[in-house]
Amino acid sequence: MNLQSVKLRFGIIGNSPKLERAINIALQVAPTDLSVLITGESGVGKETFPKIIHQYSARKHGSYIAVNCGAIPEGTIDSELFGHEKGSFTGANDARKGYFEVVNGGTIFLDEVAEMPLSTQARLLRVLETGEFIRVGSSKPQKTNVRVVAATNVNLQEAIENGRFREDLFYRLSTVPIDIPALRERKDDVSLLFRKFASDFAEKFKIPPIHLDHEADELLKSYRWPGNVRQLKNITEQISIIESERVINAKTLLSFLPSNAGKSELPVLFQGKKSVLNSDNFERELIYGFLSDLKHDVTELKHLVAEIISDGGIHDLKQKSSLMNKLINLNDDTVHKTDHSEKEEFEIDDYEEQFEEYPVEAEISLLNDDSLSIEKKERSLIIKALHKHNGKRKFAAQDLGISERTLYRKIKEYNIE
Repeated sequence: MNLQSVKLRFGIIGNSPKLERAINIALQVAPTDLSVLITGESGVGKETFPKIIHQYSARKHGSYIAVNCGAIPEGTIDSELFGHEKGSFTGANDARKGYFEVVNGGTIFLDEVAEMPLSTQARLLRVLETGEFIRVGSSKPQKTNVRVVAATNVNLQEAIENGRFREDLFYRLSTVPIDIPALRERKDDVSLLFRKFASDFAEKFKIPPIHLDHEADELLKSYRWPGNVRQLKNITEQISIIESERVINAKTLLSFLPSNAGKSELPVLFQGKKSVLNSDNFERELIYGFLSDLKHDVTELKHLVAEIISDGGIHDLKQKSSLMNKLINLNDDTVHKTDHSEKEEFEIDDYEEQFEEYPVEAEISLLNDDSLSIEKKERSLIIKALHKHNGKRKFAAQDLGISERTLYRKIKEYNIE
């Protein structure tokens, strides 16, 4: 059986593997009399699959009827499905056959089956198990031979847990389950569907078909389409009728999408003719967050060291001096990473002598400076180190925990004489 011929016959557009798998399952189960449960979001086209199952079954010459269980009032659904006797309730002036009696030998499609009342679910279960039903107001069982295909967009497992759907009926209906993918799961099919709908509406309204430019096509595929194929078809029809321009850009398409579309539904933002991906905004926010965290960490480090010094704990301060070194030498990171010929790992012992001779008051002053300019503090430390070692760069560099070449570059950068 040719898959493409089935698509053409039933007007199915798309080449998604998930969609084609659903069609193949429908074709395989069609020759049997097994009950089928079709699941999928609203608007994905569930109503097409019962027709496939019926047309490729031995019942194809029998009756086929689709019943929307959610559209029938609870008080009359039993009568609609199973019929009633004359006088069985107010307004029952004549006896009436139900769908299960009329479609005997054919197929009945129960759409939105999860909306069916529990009492009606019990009646349906009896039909599936024994092939018998009883009209409303009667006590006489009747036989029927009907193939049942049901569909729902509700999670039936949750409905069972909440007491809104019978578990035994669920297993009876879902002998063979078929899941129809949402439109967002078949993005490559979105453009195909749009072109097909645009062509159909152009022929229907006797107007030239609309086309999308590149950015509009990307937006079309990026949108989540919560209403699935039904929503896409409606929007295509609106644009076909309203817009005078036949080439649609992203800005025009965006105006037809719901105004409350959130970021989860619209991952691409448009500014004029240039598209801006949310990833750019994400990187910017990431940088801002890093800088904020860095400022917070530096402030905490200031207060911590100042507190230790004020308590007389100079030894603890030496142990934490590696943190200070990282702060001071942020600008040296690139040199450290690229210059593999020099080993410039920092050791706490390198600062032992400096902390003994360096005035504690100067450290407190440095840590309490709210401006916290890294360049300013770095220049000050370099000058102190050079003065301490009588201008000898080699020993000053060792004291600072940096290479002599880096120190020479810093001296020139900060114009230190």
